[in-house]
Amino acid sequence: MMSNDKIESVSLHVLPSLPYADNALDPVISAKTIGFHYGKHHRGYLDNLNKLIAGTEFADLPLENIITRTAGKADKTAIFNNAAQTWNHTFYWHSLRPKGGGEPPAALKQNIAASFGTFDACKKELATAALTHFGSGWAWLVLDGNKLKVVKTSNADVPMTTGMKPLLTVDVWEHAYYLDYQNRRADYVNAVLDKLINWDFAAENLG
Repeated sequence: MMSNDKIESVSLHVLPSLPYADNALDPVISAKTIGFHYGKHHRGYLDNLNKLIAGTEFADLPLENIITRTAGKADKTAIFNNAAQTWNHTFYWHSLRPKGGGEPPAALKQNIAASFGTFDACKKELATAALTHFGSGWAWLVLDGNKLKVVKTSNADVPMTTGMKPLLTVDVWEHAYYLDYQNRRADYVNAVLDKLINWDFAAENLG
């Protein structure tokens, strides 16, 4: 598994390896989708970021620092978007795993019950956030203070810029599912939550 700190350190300037083979998420997410999503989109954000920060004050900073220092600054929008999307995608790959889904680890399940009432209520809220988000973006399970919440963000936005700690995410940009599901976002989201979501990763991030 991969903690947020580990993501930060290995994502800087290089494309981190996928935590599984490119066909390991079949049949929910195909190797073809992984090839485009990871090999083209994720790599593209990283390559753009490297070009944008070369020779700047951000050149030697970890991704999370770049994100927090450029968030909300109109003259740094391009740097923020590419840094955040680089981080978001690495986090997304670790939010999935082959033979995922199922029940969360006990400690996480207790926290989920305290915040949502039941695990099923949490899962339903996460699905609803992913399905009702308009346009491109992300659905997240986060820790906000002492409470777990489901939030959604648009485009490259990430919950850490508003003080929340991401635990896992579902990518609802069309490039995450269109080759496999076309416009059937609901089929993609439900399959991810039932068969791929990595509750162990969320538990590790919760600490």
